[in-house]
Amino acid sequence: MTTVTGAPGASARPAGRPRVAVVGLGDVSVVHLAAIEKLGATLAGVCDSRGDYRALLDDVRPDVVHICTPHDRHVQVALAALDRGVHVLLEKPVANTIEQADLLVAAAKDHPTLKVGVCLQNRYNLTSRAVHEMLASGELGRVRGASASVLWHRDAAYYAARPWRGVRERSGGGVLINQAIHTLDLVQWLLGDVITVRGHAGQYGGVSGDVEDTAHMVLDHVGGARSVFFATTTNAVDSPVTIEITAEHGTLTVRGDLTVAHSDGRAETIAEPAPEGGGRAYWGASHELLIADFYRSLDDPEPFWIGLEEALKSQHLIDAIYRQHI
Repeated sequence: MTTVTGAPGASARPAGRPRVAVVGLGDVSVVHLAAIEKLGATLAGVCDSRGDYRALLDDVRPDVVHICTPHDRHVQVALAALDRGVHVLLEKPVANTIEQADLLVAAAKDHPTLKVGVCLQNRYNLTSRAVHEMLASGELGRVRGASASVLWHRDAAYYAARPWRGVRERSGGGVLINQAIHTLDLVQWLLGDVITVRGHAGQYGGVSGDVEDTAHMVLDHVGGARSVFFATTTNAVDSPVTIEITAEHGTLTVRGDLTVAHSDGRAETIAEPAPEGGGRAYWGASHELLIADFYRSLDDPEPFWIGLEEALKSQHLIDAIYRQHI
């Protein structure tokens, strides 16, 4: 189903007010639609999984398309958008497979004036930005290492509601690529690029189709720090995501809010704003910040900072585990 809400064929957009289309009307589209409205962008049209996204792009000629489809449709919609001169904002992950992602990377290089961004919105969290600034300033000294955990709950009804989630060919995987990729992205963004990764992924809960529900990883970062990572959807509840970073002169713990414990006994807390609107609590409150920043970047000659290659850093780590064990 396709819905056109703007004037078909309209061209010039008001300064700072892009015409946008949304392809994919699943769960996460709620936060995209809310952000589009709040930011004053013009919603030109929407298309669900049964609709003709090519016709939508041709009819409404948007400046930007938000892609909120199942993972295995990300690339085909993005390629169609690039071919029509449309900027692309993708939900994570880039694609269901690295091979598909590489097709999009190549196509994006053929369209250097078009922006392609990926929604790794947790980099915009107030707590994430505070940690990044503290570590970059050097005030806490050398980073020794980190740990991170994603302890969530997904039952059989979750997979039944959206069957593609439990099919590896469509989703690309389970807890790592679908739930924990945001936290893994933060770990490698905060501690630095990963030079070696070891770990294992498997299925223990018995309700997730043919994708993993539990995984662990050990990551060695440029500069010598090591992080350990654990993720599962077999927990009894959705516990807060936790990241703990140990440095020479203090420890930073993100668990909802950020707590900084300095080695001299001082402590400080930075609160993370609660999400608003119809989104789920574990999505955080930062989709709107990322989307606004992406819109601001449209007239900037530089690429959007969370582009394909940046987003693929965490996906390559996940793929390394999948290739080893699944």
